[in-house]
Amino acid sequence: MVGRTLINVAIIGGGPGGLGTAIALSQLPFVQVSLYEKNPEPREAGAGISLSTNAWKVLDLLGASNGVKGGSKANTHQRNAHTGTILSVVPSPENSKADSRGAIRARRTRLQSALLSRVPEGIIRYDKKLIHLEDLANDGVRLVFHDQTETVADLVVGADGIQSEPISQIVRRTLLPNHHLSFTGTIAWRVIVPKANLAHISDITSFTSWWWGETGHVYFSDVDDDSEETPHFEITVRGYREPEIPGKTVVWGVPATNDRVESRVEKYDQRIKDAVNVVPEGAWREFAMFAGPRLDRIIGWENKVALIGDASHPLSGAFGSGATFAMEDGWILARALEYTQSLSLPVGDALEIFNTIRSPYYARMYEHLDESEERLRKAREETKSFDEFLRAKIKYFLYGDKDFIYKNDIQKVWKDYIEAVGRH
Repeated sequence: MVGRTLINVAIIGGGPGGLGTAIALSQLPFVQVSLYEKNPEPREAGAGISLSTNAWKVLDLLGASNGVKGGSKANTHQRNAHTGTILSVVPSPENSKADSRGAIRARRTRLQSALLSRVPEGIIRYDKKLIHLEDLANDGVRLVFHDQTETVADLVVGADGIQSEPISQIVRRTLLPNHHLSFTGTIAWRVIVPKANLAHISDITSFTSWWWGETGHVYFSDVDDDSEETPHFEITVRGYREPEIPGKTVVWGVPATNDRVESRVEKYDQRIKDAVNVVPEGAWREFAMFAGPRLDRIIGWENKVALIGDASHPLSGAFGSGATFAMEDGWILARALEYTQSLSLPVGDALEIFNTIRSPYYARMYEHLDESEERLRKAREETKSFDEFLRAKIKYFLYGDKDFIYKNDIQKVWKDYIEAVGRH
């Protein structure tokens, strides 16, 4: 591909990572980009999404930050779900001086809309479920869709996430057939309701809060700012020791009955039960959490395929910043292509740069999780009360040293790489 003036890129998946990548790549005059989304129209599963300094940095670069609003996560409370005891009150996950916008929780649909508004017309192809990938050696990658249409691309970007495995998460599965996900035992039930519906329950809508139980937790947060006429509030209930559903691999965004969710909070504080009871029948959506081992490389097929976001680091939302990671991936990939094109280098060299920058970042996340799990194991053995254990969990798992995530400046990461290359 040396010397080619036009690079044909196919992005699989229309989530935040795929959209962010489409925006970044569409700004390069030598790239022809198409995004293939399996749904027939824009669709976003889930409830709220957390955005911190790292998110604002990349959204600014993509020109999409102005369209994203949400509720502040400052003054977050950590509580014992059984007794209601306040265990900790912490400001934001990152120093507020890093970005005046701070950490927020926003509706996922709001982030999606902001990104969609920045994707040039004609790039997104809806109702295009990928069913087959084929390496054509020197002629790129052949893609076949469920409607029997097909195309050939110089570069394929797998942005189809973790939740699609194995039915439609075909990029990683084809690239790495021996890499398997496994059910973590955790299921999340999520919903967004009008904040006014919860106003009669004390200590629920005043701040973002985590209520920790022995077999799960409940999360409450604003997802709208004060400018909304009818602000909404998120409720997420998680169970840690859920049995795997027979005959199912990944359950993502399916309806769940009120009884199913209410049974998970029976032993919790009455305020939690009251809040859960406010949710109308049919509103809950269920999400089973899957994860997989770290990938040594997030590129393949002689550097014609790149994995971004959850497809490249199946951590099942461990850091609550997965959408941001995916957008950062896409922006770095665009910079790498721009750099190699300026030097008349092949596309494969750009993917090597992408892998060199992003793979170690994800390796660091896995290492952090391993260290936190070990500290938590020791705390479980050494603490004498459940509250003591929860405080240790909050310290190590939630508010350990994660500045490398929440304060990450992706533009500086790229500048540092270019300076390092220049020194050599």
